[in-house]
Amino acid sequence: MSDATAADASGPGPLTGLEQLRRAFAGPSRPGIGQTMGFRLVELEAGRVVFAGAPGREVYNPIGTVHGGYAATLLDSACGCAVHSGLAAGQGYTTLDLKVAYHRAMTSKTGEVFAEGRVVTLGRRAAFAEATLKDAEGRLYASATSSLLVMTA
Repeated sequence: MSDATAADASGPGPLTGLEQLRRAFAGPSRPGIGQTMGFRLVELEAGRVVFAGAPGREVYNPIGTVHGGYAATLLDSACGCAVHSGLAAGQGYTTLDLKVAYHRAMTSKTGEVFAEGRVVTLGRRAAFAEATLKDAEGRLYASATSSLLVMTA
């Protein structure tokens, strides 16, 4: 979303991270990864986001369960967007690392899952976030921690 830090035709100047995310998810279309992986933003506030998706057979691995990359993608998106939502105008970020722990396998019968990302700390140069991936009954499928580099444009 680096181009979203610049002023656009409808705004007076650079947007905060939270404003950028609100605009990115305001319309009926989703950013590319959400379309590709079949998930959507369901909650957004400063320092916290929730994505939801229902994994299907299209994200299966060869052993007949949902590929770990599906969980990792939701968790990475949740960590990154949680941090992005706390950035000032003119700031950006990039993920330095993502550590994922897989707690149980998902299948197409798992149903909808929710990736909740939260900022742990947000500093001038570094941010730390964590995320969980749970089903509607609160069962934990995966969790992650992430370190992110905060940059000024």
